Amino acid sequence: MPVGTQGSVKALTKQHLLDIKAQIILGNTYHLYLRPGLEVLKHFKGLHNFINWEKPILTDSGGFQVFSLALNKKVKSGKHKAEVKITEEGVRFKSHLDGSWHYFTPEFVIEIQEIIGSDIMMPLDICPPYPVSYQSAKDSVEKTLRWLERSKRRKRYKNQALFGIIQGSTYEDLRIYSAIKTVEMDMDGYSIGGLSVGEPTEYMYSMTEVVVNYLPEDKPRYLMGVGTPENIIESVDRGIDMFDCVMPTRNARNGTLFTHYGRLNIKAGKYKLSEEPIDKDCDCYTCKNFSRGYIRHLFNAEEITGMILATIHNLRFYTKLMEDIRKAIRKNRFKEFKNNFYLKYYSEGSY
Repeated sequence: MPVGTQGSVKALTKQHLLDIKAQIILGNTYHLYLRPGLEVLKHFKGLHNFINWEKPILTDSGGFQVFSLALNKKVKSGKHKAEVKITEEGVRFKSHLDGSWHYFTPEFVIEIQEIIGSDIMMPLDICPPYPVSYQSAKDSVEKTLRWLERSKRRKRYKNQALFGIIQGSTYEDLRIYSAIKTVEMDMDGYSIGGLSVGEPTEYMYSMTEVVVNYLPEDKPRYLMGVGTPENIIESVDRGIDMFDCVMPTRNARNGTLFTHYGRLNIKAGKYKLSEEPIDKDCDCYTCKNFSRGYIRHLFNAEEITGMILATIHNLRFYTKLMEDIRKAIRKNRFKEFKNNFYLKYYSEGSY
């Protein structure tokens, strides 16, 4: 899912998203609540109308942002220190925009997402950082489960799906407990949270393997905030269906591009005279029309067009990767696809 935190996938328009065949985008409850705010979202009758997007929208609850911004101490402007206070009822936090105090309860977060009109909603949860003590992780799991019960009771509309979020940091018994208790609540889908917060990759894989054994096969499994092309392929192999990450868009704006032959830094001098496309195996608008040499020039000249073209490519690479994965699974050839992908992606001296 391309990440459109504030109702916009950075550097792209709706037409770009349709061209790269995005099926769904992700928004964020925390950011949309602060800006444009509930008054605007109500006036426009939801985010779909506001941004003119007819396809599905998933919204994260904003819990991760509340806690991560507090950990980051200061916002980009350096003026407002982010703070958060957790109680049984919910979380009180200071806006990173203007320093004003706000209060999220599980019920209010569902209400916000009903106003947004999300097709898939996430409940308010506690996503502990890595590393975290066992007791803190346990407390987070218990509170997340209690908040999920309250979120489910508050949910009103059948046309909005509500997922449960499984936490537990890197503690296997807590992950199993969280998964079992969450599945008992019979949610519309299941998210695995807290596995893109700085932990080593092997922990992400091992905890994913542990959790999927306790999730029903007939409902979506969503690994939140992940990740690289390798992360996606390895996680699909372990039973995951859905992903989101800022990596393709953020890296694109910094000049790091994903290709079938590995990553490349388009700013590198060796591409100065290159007439090749970014990726000869890519069908995106950028690769069909422009050379590496031109894209490099745009970045070095700090032209916005460079970021746009790079973002188009990276997101199309990701959506095409998911298309190819789905085709391989339908043909019962995923293992073969995985091996062939890695043979190209890690081919020595390719790019």
